[in-house]
Amino acid sequence: MDIFSQGCVRKKNLSCGNSSATFKDRFRMIPYVTLPKYYETVKVTSATQCESTCFNNCSCTAYAYDGTECLTWTGELLNLQQLSQDDHRGRNLFIKLAASDFPSDDQGQRNFLAHLQSRDNDLTNEDDDNNIDIVPFFSFESILAATNQFSEANMLGQGGFGPVYKGKFLGGREIAVKRLSTQSRQGIEEFTNEVLLIARVQHRNLVKLLGYCVKGRNEKIVLYEFMLNKSLDTFIFDQQNRALLDWKKRFDIIVGIARGMSYLHHDSRLTIIHRDLKTSNILLDEGMNPKISDFGLARIVQGDYTLANTTKIAGTCGYMSPEYMLNGVFSTKSDVFSFGVIILEIVSGRRNTGFYQCEEAMNLIQYAWRLWTAEKAITMVDESLLETCNMDEALKCINIGLLCVQEHPCQRPSMSSVILMLGGESMILPKPNQPAFVARTAISSKSTTSYTKNGLTITIEQGR
Repeated sequence: MDIFSQGCVRKKNLSCGNSSATFKDRFRMIPYVTLPKYYETVKVTSATQCESTCFNNCSCTAYAYDGTECLTWTGELLNLQQLSQDDHRGRNLFIKLAASDFPSDDQGQRNFLAHLQSRDNDLTNEDDDNNIDIVPFFSFESILAATNQFSEANMLGQGGFGPVYKGKFLGGREIAVKRLSTQSRQGIEEFTNEVLLIARVQHRNLVKLLGYCVKGRNEKIVLYEFMLNKSLDTFIFDQQNRALLDWKKRFDIIVGIARGMSYLHHDSRLTIIHRDLKTSNILLDEGMNPKISDFGLARIVQGDYTLANTTKIAGTCGYMSPEYMLNGVFSTKSDVFSFGVIILEIVSGRRNTGFYQCEEAMNLIQYAWRLWTAEKAITMVDESLLETCNMDEALKCINIGLLCVQEHPCQRPSMSSVILMLGGESMILPKPNQPAFVARTAISSKSTTSYTKNGLTITIEQGR
């Protein structure tokens, strides 16, 4: 056990108050220590607020937060003791240090911070608050401790970006740790996007960013709030778990996703296009409330400009709109298309891409359309919902889902209109036209297909 009874000595002055400083002060977590004396208690509701309080106070030298209480220190830090990991008295202490106090082998983190700041400045006016300054940085060592060295027992899932682990900091705070693999399709731009966007948006139906870590050239890690019930797809497509989501809960999930997407499209200062909305990116908390996650492919567009073009198609087959998949054109209406697919999947309990080698339809969209035109749409409702289903609501959701997946973007409703449709009991909904993807194609969701159309290289990869 190390004893620091004489206190800690600062090697270099902090940059607080120095607007010309290239790099901002940062916090280093000292795990498993007894906390110093003479602290102040600050009333906050999150770890981010606690850190922000200390960061913005030039006199504050350290803080600690255990999920319920925020403690801050000014001046010297006295009577510190380093304890063993098994000692229940140990707490995590975050000490404010100058950026130059961090090891030189952490140059990758400093480069990333500068890149992050540059990207943020491109999107921020001088009078706007800059949230990037208070995005918590976590040391790689603290994440190793929280995840038990990234043990397989703590792995929550595996995607194209890499594994996600469950972690726990001292004090019991549970976290989800997204660790990008070196072979990940998500590079520095996508990683920057993820940190930048989630730091700038706050909504009850969007996952919360807790911090990030960059170490060297290969380690890129994002920390999120932990979602007890994992993702939506693990319920609606599982023969046993689907029974745990009755109709009311599924309808509430649909409404929650719509509210989160409406915020991204219409209510935040910048229009944000997700570009990879799917059931596996909808996380569920302990109350089964949906939270949209994975903003690596998201794009920000200024003001009313909601149409963009790319030569790099990156998304998940079955959820991509036709104009994006075939021509690289995306807009808020591309997200609306993805949302329409999700509605149909939630109502039916079937994957859009689960109809291959099936005579009844090429995909869920065509299946729903055939039943709709035959006035038998209610028969597509998941059998596990028959006892709890509100048939009028179910038909309304199918109607809205088909409106969202129409061929032409201009015919699809906005997400704000979708919310009105979902909430209006006596509202007469428009009748959908024939949706996209109603003719069988050779595209398979289990392979990677590349081809060129009008000089544009299209790559359709298996979903992450």
